[in-house]
Amino acid sequence: MDAFLLEYLPILIFIVIALILGLALLLLPFVLAPSHPDPEKLSAYECGFPAFDDARMKFDVRYYLVSILFIIFDLEVAFLFPWAIALRSIGAFGFWSMAVFLGVLTVGFIYEWKKGALEWE
Repeated sequence: MDAFLLEYLPILIFIVIALILGLALLLLPFVLAPSHPDPEKLSAYECGFPAFDDARMKFDVRYYLVSILFIIFDLEVAFLFPWAIALRSIGAFGFWSMAVFLGVLTVGFIYEWKKGALEWE
């Protein structure tokens, strides 16, 4: 039984080293990194307007448009990874299906570009 358990010793050593390294990398920035945030760093940056203001104020919708476009194209590009892995097994039909998909994606991108959805100002 001891010989059988000795086969798991490298895995146990790997787990212990990974835990020590992970904890060290999590705690080291708190010890070494300077923490002097300025007001610009503490300001709201995700929504584009201050968080606690009048609910009926006008705000710029461009931030949301850019983020939605990013999510759409990011998810569509995620379909390329499984396709690239399975390309040999799916054959010509899979290749031309993805070509049509990428064509539609390119047409959509050109449409967004021409409409000015990617222009910030």
